[in-house]
Amino acid sequence: MSSPQSLAHPPIDFVSGDFDALATHMRHCARAQGRWFAFNSHLQQVRSVAAGRIVTLACVAAVFAVGLYAVA
Repeated sequence: MSSPQSLAHPPIDFVSGDFDALATHMRHCARAQGRWFAFNSHLQQVRSVAAGRIVTLACVAAVFAVGLYAVA
């Protein structure tokens, strides 16, 4: 007596997921060796520093605006 097809577990394919991840990683590495690598690296560093400042500035501006609204 065989089990119905709906209860059988489908085979899990780990290889294609690993292959896709490896291909993505290899494309990333290939792009990193391009002529714009230094510029992109510096831009990424500036973006990470500015992101923290932008959030802090937005929070301070919101508190300041609420304070002005409360005074007015």
